[in-house]
This record gives sequence, C-alpha cells and structure tokens, in this order.
Amino acid sequence: MCNEKAFSAFITNLGKYTEGQLIGKWVDFPTTEKELKKVLQEIGIDRIHYEEVFITDYESKIAGLTDCLGQYENLSMLNFLAYKILESDCSTEQLEALLELGESTGSIEELITLLDNTDCFMMYEDIQNDFDLGYYFIHETGMLQELSATGNVLANYIDYEAFGRDIRLEEGGIYTENYYVCLIESIKPETMEDIQEEYRLCMAA
Repeated sequence: MCNEKAFSAFITNLGKYTEGQLIGKWVDFPTTEKELKKVLQEIGIDRIHYEEVFITDYESKIAGLTDCLGQYENLSMLNFLAYKILESDCSTEQLEALLELGESTGSIEELITLLDNTDCFMMYEDIQNDFDLGYYFIHETGMLQELSATGNVLANYIDYEAFGRDIRLEEGGIYTENYYVCLIESIKPETMEDIQEEYRLCMAA
C-alpha cells in the first residue's frame, strides 16, 4: 500500500472526559514518539493529574478497518498495525475483502496476524456471484477440458450457478465489491508480547 497513513484516531484525555470535558486531538497512524508526546501534552496528559487516554473515534479510507478497533487500544499496538498495513503487499481493495470475510479481525493482534498470513486466503477478482464462480472453475481450471476429453456431453448443460453455490458453501467464501474471497488454510495465532522497537511508543498506555 502506498498510503501515507493507515488510519487516524481521536485520542482523548480520559480524566478530563470524566469531568465533563471532551479534550482530544486527531493523530495519524503510524506516528512517532515525538509526535505523540506533543499531542499528549496538548490534551493535558501530565502523568500527574491526568494519565490515561482513550480513543473517541477513528477514520480510515480502508472500509471496515475502524469497525475492528476499540476505545482502549494500546497505542503502540495501533502503531504496529498501521506500519503492517502500509508495508503489506495487499491492495486496499484486497484488505477490505479480507476484513469483510471476518477471519482474524476480532482484535489488533488478530489483524496483525491476518496481515502476516494473507497467503492463507484465496481471492478471485471480478467474481460477483455463484454463476461467475461456477463458470470460472469450469472454464479456467481445466475442468471443462477434462469433461470434453472423456466425451462427456454434459459439459454443454452445466448449471454454473448451482456449481458455484456448492463451491462457495464448501469453502465458506463470500462475494465482496471486487473479489470472491475464502480461507484456504488455517491461520496460526501469533504472540505480540514483543513489539519491535521502531513501532513502540514509550508514552503509550
């Protein structure tokens, strides 16, 4: 991905919020330790009277991403996720398709694991329905040639829609705006205890 940022978060002073004041600022992720310290100072996080933050809102051009993020996320983990998104070989449309499928999207840790295991998914572009899927498998995988080679005249009477529906149900796939996507191999959970130093924000909660 070539985006300069993966998403933005509105970081809010939790103490001020409980006192009835909404004091916060938008931060683009990934960010730097210097930029974050400046924002925290501006919203009154002094580590004496006001120590904690929470996230009031998110914005992203990646459809479905902000639905996976919560109010009390660890800021270092958010930073790590943002770098992972920008470094990913997936296009925005491919990532949106994976998010819509909903495998490994329940937490930041799962999202990072997802980005590390995109080869566990199969995505077919411009397949929008069961007919398209059935037609693709019959004509693009060599199945039709196999039928023709055996002299099977049933090749002329294939119900592409029914065939595609059976494939979709068996694979647990879905149709998104640009892709048919399905999981073809189980994803192994990863541990996020050690975030690489370049992603760590020392003032993050």
